[in-house]
Amino acid sequence: MKTKQQTVGARGEQEACNYLLGQGHRIVRRNWRSSHLELDIISLKDSILHIVEVKTRSAGAPVRPEVNVNSFKRQRMVKAAQAFLHSPDMFPGVQEVQFDVLTVEFDLCGNPRLEYFPAAFIPTFT
Repeated sequence: MKTKQQTVGARGEQEACNYLLGQGHRIVRRNWRSSHLELDIISLKDSILHIVEVKTRSAGAPVRPEVNVNSFKRQRMVKAAQAFLHSPDMFPGVQEVQFDVLTVEFDLCGNPRLEYFPAAFIPTFT
């Protein structure tokens, strides 16, 4: 059985996918995993591969969702993206990789408010 947090997170990810689709993205993977690494959404638009971290919160959360995409989380996203780029799941035609953050906040009535941060950070590859 899913916890309330998992249910809210899954709903937020679906809202994020719907938003990206409406912006012309093609969702190519969701919740891609390699060992202990995970990418929430991988989408493609105009030959750009978007690595999208989704952060979801319910009304009244004390901290804005994007605050949780700290340097540790960004490093993990980059490592996961490197694993994806070298995996059999990768596909041809990608010219660029971009790291985005998409936040979803549900108000007291359950209505989502989304905020998209394209190119949220420039990765450092090691």
